Amino acid sequence: MFKEVIVVEGRDDTRRLKEIFDDIETFETGGSALDQEKLEQIKQLQESRGVIVFTDPDYPGQQIRQKIMDYVPACKHAYLNKQDAKPTSGKGLGVEHASADVIRIALDCVMTPTNEVNCQITEAFLVDHELIGHISSKRKREVLAGELKIGYVNGKQLKKRLNMFGISEEQVLKALEGCED
Repeated sequence: MFKEVIVVEGRDDTRRLKEIFDDIETFETGGSALDQEKLEQIKQLQESRGVIVFTDPDYPGQQIRQKIMDYVPACKHAYLNKQDAKPTSGKGLGVEHASADVIRIALDCVMTPTNEVNCQITEAFLVDHELIGHISSKRKREVLAGELKIGYVNGKQLKKRLNMFGISEEQVLKALEGCED
């Protein structure tokens, strides 16, 4: 089904994906212990088969994703929302806790970085549409991230992620239509 290798944090994520997909291949980062050797292996996988980064929607998952993005910028990305990655009981947050349907949707909505520069989102646009600098900004970013399947981002990361995936102002406005108070 997937020609790409799915990069996950650990064995529990691999186990969960293999419960859902018969022919999936994963590469485990070993959590935040992502070292230069593993980054080089991810780079080789990207060059030979392609890679989809699918880390947990928490701070360590974001740190791992960022390290991979910095070293292998052409990787594709799949995101889970925090509420979809919570266990039914107990603590934690991760791919291994998400339902099969949520995981399928996330991997169907893979985002690919683009070098396109004709649709650059500006900070002024984000302020004008209350995505940064307003009391409702966090909630609007949550709605936007969910609609666009880009993973939750704070105000500083939003502009970067929208531009990285080549998302236009029109796409942002359409995604925000359901967010009006």
